[in-house]
Amino acid sequence: MKEAYKSRIYTERPAYADFDAPAKFEAIKSIVARRLTEHPKAICSYSGGADSDIMIDIIERTRELFGLPPIRYVFFNTGLEMQATKDHVKAVAEKYGVEIEEVRPKIGIVTAARRYGVPFVSKIMSAGLSEWQKKGVPLSITREYEQAEDKAAKRQELRERYSKCESVINFLCCCNSAGDPRPNIQLVINSSRYMRDFIAQYPPDFAINAKCCDYCKKQIAHKAQKNYEMVITGERRAEGGMRSVPRKDNTALCFGETASGQYRLRPLYYVSDADKAWYKDYYGIRYSDAYEVYGLTRTGCCGCPISYKAVEDLEKIRPYEPNVVKAAWNIFGKSYEYRAKYNAYKAARKIADRDAKRAKKDDGQMNLFGGSL
Repeated sequence: MKEAYKSRIYTERPAYADFDAPAKFEAIKSIVARRLTEHPKAICSYSGGADSDIMIDIIERTRELFGLPPIRYVFFNTGLEMQATKDHVKAVAEKYGVEIEEVRPKIGIVTAARRYGVPFVSKIMSAGLSEWQKKGVPLSITREYEQAEDKAAKRQELRERYSKCESVINFLCCCNSAGDPRPNIQLVINSSRYMRDFIAQYPPDFAINAKCCDYCKKQIAHKAQKNYEMVITGERRAEGGMRSVPRKDNTALCFGETASGQYRLRPLYYVSDADKAWYKDYYGIRYSDAYEVYGLTRTGCCGCPISYKAVEDLEKIRPYEPNVVKAAWNIFGKSYEYRAKYNAYKAARKIADRDAKRAKKDDGQMNLFGGSL
């Protein structure tokens, strides 16, 4: 019997990942103390969000307990930030007696969105659809691939027909470069249900791209982190998406070495939502007004269309910061509207598929018994 594949997320899972909250956080403090002792030249990204609040509290408590040297905290201001977040960053810096340096991108969200496009559904979906729009590969290749008996041969023929389009072909056909079907991974178009059929029926009339994230966060983060021995971030596996998938820099563990030779520490990687709630209550952490007053459950990039709750969250923000909401709609409005259309299409397709399945079942029963029951 073939052994079931298990991701490194599970095979390399440390014991403390399954501790109860009090013991888990004590283990995390020990990890932070050890790694800061080994790599004192460290920089930490602070976003002003809930995860960052838990992380900075752990780090500063650990530093004080073990007499460790200060680290550099950086807040990356994308250019579309709630006032609640900016005020909270200042308040947290004062609370712990640290400096949280604000860094802004050279190319802001407005410029990046106008120049390259706006995100849609997810970073992976945005990247795939962006390449599809640029390369102009027809959606009809998916039917060719699905109907082909020799899928490896068909994949090779598509490669020859559409040169320099490897990733687009794999994305649309839900396969790998060898022609093997891969319908259940995140890197293909149907990782979002019915997406291929949806864009065929309703082609997007705007450019899709997630480069705003690259320009407003990744690039300035890499520049700020360049000369540091260790980079600390607040990623948690429980957030899902790409943060729950092992990558080359060993996301499967809370600590690892990157290809550039830097070390990366993710102290909260195995912290669950329940763990976070316990820590907040036990240590009396106060999140920003975005959580405590507006009622958001997550902040991230304000108004980012990748969040399925983006429009809902903007309505929560509107009574307090209407100008931010207006700006988000001006930048991402096309994506919000297209997402609503996709959601309606998906709901209708689910109902249609369910009804067709029932009808087929009923027809089968009639054929079996020679009449209706």
